[in-house]
Amino acid sequence: MLFMSVVAPAAFAASSGVEGVDIKEITFSHILDSYGFHITEIGDKTISIPLPVIVKSRDRGWFFFSSSKLHHGEVSYEGFSIAKEGEPYAYRVVETLPDGTVVKPLDLSITKAVFSLILTISLLCWLFISIARKYAKNPRKAPSGLQGLVEPIILFVLKDTIKASLGEEVYRKYAPYLLTVFFFILALNVGGMIPLFPFGANVTGNIVIPMFLAFLSFLLICAASTKHYWKDILWPPGAPLWLKFPIPIMPLIELISNLMRPVVLMLRLFANMMAGHLLVLALISLIFILGMFGAAMSGVVALVSVAITVFVTVIHLLIAVIQAYVFTLLTAIFINMARNKGDEEESRVPARRIPSEEGSSV
Repeated sequence: MLFMSVVAPAAFAASSGVEGVDIKEITFSHILDSYGFHITEIGDKTISIPLPVIVKSRDRGWFFFSSSKLHHGEVSYEGFSIAKEGEPYAYRVVETLPDGTVVKPLDLSITKAVFSLILTISLLCWLFISIARKYAKNPRKAPSGLQGLVEPIILFVLKDTIKASLGEEVYRKYAPYLLTVFFFILALNVGGMIPLFPFGANVTGNIVIPMFLAFLSFLLICAASTKHYWKDILWPPGAPLWLKFPIPIMPLIELISNLMRPVVLMLRLFANMMAGHLLVLALISLIFILGMFGAAMSGVVALVSVAITVFVTVIHLLIAVIQAYVFTLLTAIFINMARNKGDEEESRVPARRIPSEEGSSV
């Protein structure tokens, strides 16, 4: 209701000048990474929070300056500027050489996504270190506060997901990584849905972050694999010999299917979070798109659009939690498959006849 009370009057105010509203620019400014946090606009004045730009020129060394020097890409500073849409390296800092050539410098800037990563890691470290200290100080005391909130989540993921997927013997070995991945993705997903500084960055909607997390999971899967896992991939049991050698069709199919597992993890997380952000922004944009028909139409559309947006946002929040859970669950399942590959084949091998002391066989 508070959200509707804020957005509906804004729709009436913007309906007279809706022709000047750049919906595409608004949408991409929210879902793409940037060099600062855009807060709001008052008249012709833009209120934003700049972030540090750290770039290395080809010939002039390192440069450190605030992103406010670039004025949202409208001006250049020391030969650096932000490339516009349609230009090479769009939305990134580029360098214009003396001969007019535009090149991309080595960019180590603290962008909105990087800032959100640092903030999320810091908050998670503070949360779990403080909870661990409570347990160490008084392990018999009933959990309270944040400890009481987080403990049921940890137990659910640990016992009903990790332990159920990996088994009693080894689940503790992989639990630290899997719990870290779960809470890290969950914090990034939920933080990206809060439209207030210092949150609001679409981190998991950036393909690089899900790709890196999927790559880490793939390395762990490979480290946990056994010789049977690779044997069944390179020499699939039950397949005709001519499909394995000299034409390695089946090994190639098995190898591709296993390499697709981290790709599935990456695309599932990226696509769901990106789609959720786009859907919410599209519904909000309807207020301004239909505002050209007048204030009355804009008000009706605003009420309907905001109501649907609130519903979609609740669904998006549910998806944010589910995606963190699914990423953790699938990683645990893939680790278990890599560890136990070939056990089924070994179980079908007939037992050897072992002579007993009396001369009979068992």
